[in-house]
Amino acid sequence: MKKSSRAKRMERRHKKNQAVAALNLTSLMDIFTILVFFLLVNSSNSQQLPDNKDIELPESTAQELPSEVLTIQLSGRDIIVQDVKIASVTEVMATEEPTIPALVEELEFRASRSLPVLNEDGEPEREVMVLADREVPYSLIRRVMLSCTQTEYSKISFAVLRKAEEEQP
Repeated sequence: MKKSSRAKRMERRHKKNQAVAALNLTSLMDIFTILVFFLLVNSSNSQQLPDNKDIELPESTAQELPSEVLTIQLSGRDIIVQDVKIASVTEVMATEEPTIPALVEELEFRASRSLPVLNEDGEPEREVMVLADREVPYSLIRRVMLSCTQTEYSKISFAVLRKAEEEQP
């Protein structure tokens, strides 16, 4: 049986529309891979302390996790506030002053850049975390604490490595 030209045209048209659209999965996989890497890199972990190879933290059985606050790092060589070198330990230990003027100046500058945090008595009070190497002398740590309390940074905490708890029988 012969088909009319109209029937032939309709048959061609239906064949065109029956083709299934091919989905290119390679592009989708690339997009999802990039998305996963982006989310992994940008997921903020506020419990992670600054990484300084010069500082070996003491161990403790402390249970409280660190919060996001201003950090002061005390290595055997330098005093660092938020990754900015403030002073050399040898220079600080050579002076007889009970405080560290460069540290006081830096803390006052950082406090002036943000709104004050008031305690129950209405006095400004800020938090600071000290990351001190095990070998740093107590006299230096004491000077750092005294310098902090002369500014608004009166809440001082120390970073330690969490010691694995031993199993009890």
